[in-house]
Amino acid sequence: MTNIQFIAKSVKTADINIKNTVQLLNEDCTIPFISRYRKDTTGNLDEVQIENIAKFQKEFETIVKRKEAILKSILDQNALTTELKSKIENSFDLQELEDFYLPYKKKKKTRADVARENGLEPLANLIMAQGNDDVDLIAANFLNNKVSNQEAALQGARDIIAEWINENIYVRKQLRRLYQRKASITTKVVKTKKDDENAQKFTQYFDWSEPLHKTPSHRLLAMLRAENEGFVKMKIEVKTDEAYDLIDEIIIKRQSNSTSHVQLAIEDSFKRLLNPAISNESLHEAKVKADANSIQVFANNLSQLLLAPPLGEKRILAIDPGFRSGCKIVCLDEKGDLLYNETIYPHAPQSRINSGEEAMAMKKIRSMVNSYKIDAISIGNGTASRETEFFIKKIAFDKPVQVFIVSEAGASVYSASKIAREEFPNYDVTVRGSVSIGRRLSDPLAELVKIDPKAIGVGQYQHDVDQNKLKEELDTTVIRCVNSVGININTASKHLLSYVSGIGEKLAENIVNYRSENGPFTDRKQLKKVPRLGEKAYQQGVAFIRISNAKNPLDNSAVHPEAYGIVEKMAKDLKLTVNDLIANREKTALIKTENYVTSKIGLLTLKDIVKELEKPGLDPRKAAKVFEFDPNVKSIKDVKSGMILPGIVNNITNFGCFVDIGVKESGLVHISQLKTGFVSDVNEVVKLHQHVQVKVTEVDEERKRIQLTMII
Repeated sequence: MTNIQFIAKSVKTADINIKNTVQLLNEDCTIPFISRYRKDTTGNLDEVQIENIAKFQKEFETIVKRKEAILKSILDQNALTTELKSKIENSFDLQELEDFYLPYKKKKKTRADVARENGLEPLANLIMAQGNDDVDLIAANFLNNKVSNQEAALQGARDIIAEWINENIYVRKQLRRLYQRKASITTKVVKTKKDDENAQKFTQYFDWSEPLHKTPSHRLLAMLRAENEGFVKMKIEVKTDEAYDLIDEIIIKRQSNSTSHVQLAIEDSFKRLLNPAISNESLHEAKVKADANSIQVFANNLSQLLLAPPLGEKRILAIDPGFRSGCKIVCLDEKGDLLYNETIYPHAPQSRINSGEEAMAMKKIRSMVNSYKIDAISIGNGTASRETEFFIKKIAFDKPVQVFIVSEAGASVYSASKIAREEFPNYDVTVRGSVSIGRRLSDPLAELVKIDPKAIGVGQYQHDVDQNKLKEELDTTVIRCVNSVGININTASKHLLSYVSGIGEKLAENIVNYRSENGPFTDRKQLKKVPRLGEKAYQQGVAFIRISNAKNPLDNSAVHPEAYGIVEKMAKDLKLTVNDLIANREKTALIKTENYVTSKIGLLTLKDIVKELEKPGLDPRKAAKVFEFDPNVKSIKDVKSGMILPGIVNNITNFGCFVDIGVKESGLVHISQLKTGFVSDVNEVVKLHQHVQVKVTEVDEERKRIQLTMII
């Protein structure tokens, strides 16, 4: 099987598209570049399909390397037969390859090894022949100074047979199928931990059992966490009799004098060798699927969060609210640069100690809004958020000022990070955190890429999944989002630039240094002057950067410089300048794309170019909208069953979504309560940060849980 055939089993597209995509990947082309600017080569494959091709190509290479290692190991043992070599070479299943290798894998001395050393393998062969020989009598011929009696000889022979059964590829395959269909996962509480207060969140799993193949990812991960923390014991099991019957059917050829010994070996092989191995395999396989599911939920949420509507280049007053420690205020200009910072104390207990504190705080806010020409106010959604919102809305401003509640998840992580220290070396963490709250209103993508995605708080059992795969998927998600939007090279931070196709951390740093030394970029070609930024990096990244007010208007668009000549020809044929053609729908509608096909640029790319000329540099994100919670609901004590409340979706899981209704505790809308009828995917119904209306169905103040049902 070739790599193209291997990939084609999972990615449904023409072989030529896979071949071309693999070639582009081998040429160090990035996925954003391939999906956007090589559509004619790949047959219009999207980023997800290209990512899958890259993933399966890597999997193919892993299998090939493993096969080479297995063949070499068996050859070194002088055990590689022509038949075995053929089987290994024709297999492209890692699990099957490991089954082929199992008899030759170096391992600790087994009971079967001891029996062989004691000369009992001929007796094992005789029993497995399942003839009519009296094996009990024949066993006497195998006694020696290490085998003292017939039963010891028979036991040793059965140990060898048990190992043969364990290494039988067909037995293992059939058992795996049985586990896939009928295995159950069972948990029992560890009695000594039952009353531990930390165990109470796992009470559901104190006595739990369900089919493994039906266990949803979030429940499996919860059970594994409960086991890892020592509160429950877990087992993966099938009915023993069914397993015995299955193995009997494969191993027992006929009823004979040896049958009872073979059956004893089967039972021993299953209990001691096969069951532990296949159980662990089944759990591992279920865990891998649960991880993939959970990671995908996290990636989807992160994507929606990064692509949240930006307010744009506005002057923002940002507030990190608090009671005793006060509210930290920063004023930011249109570029997000810090203009001023201060702390005010509008809330109790400070306002009770000094009755004039609230009035003084109002005066300061009004003064800052006027002095720094503030357009919008961004309030973090943590402690004292609602109280601060009510306080701000009591102030009479001289001009309309929009007020937004912004998620502050991860702001504290950013404020203590190396990135924040580099940006604001002379300010403490409280100021940096407030700046983050303000900047994520003006441009969520540019600010949130500075924070470890795991700290943003939109995951599902994120600390329980494979951390390498999680990081890989989240990095891919960030790259996809950054490149789908494009970045302003003259305002982008080093961290944001590092996610641009083909750039990376070092080149991003070089770009920022070049910008500092030479002033703003005025032309995309200037990128070539950046130290160590070669032709390949330029080709991959140039079209994802934007230069406003550039000499060439196409430098502020998604048109790749390799196509500038074609755009100029389009304009010339219409007797226009490029400037006159851009954003001129009447004229772009006259372009006949088929007239501009070249050996390198085909119809699919040309259609993209025309679409881009209609709305050059269009941000795919929507505009930010003001949202208001119910003013009568400030804490969980105010929430009553039957209430219909406005809310914001702040997390999505496989089992439903969480909605912020303006109190500290988010409410859960179970997947069954999202809409009438069956819902297979929560993302089909709601998106992160979507404004919704919900009905309260249950409030548990003691456990701080709110159950909701979706209205709209």
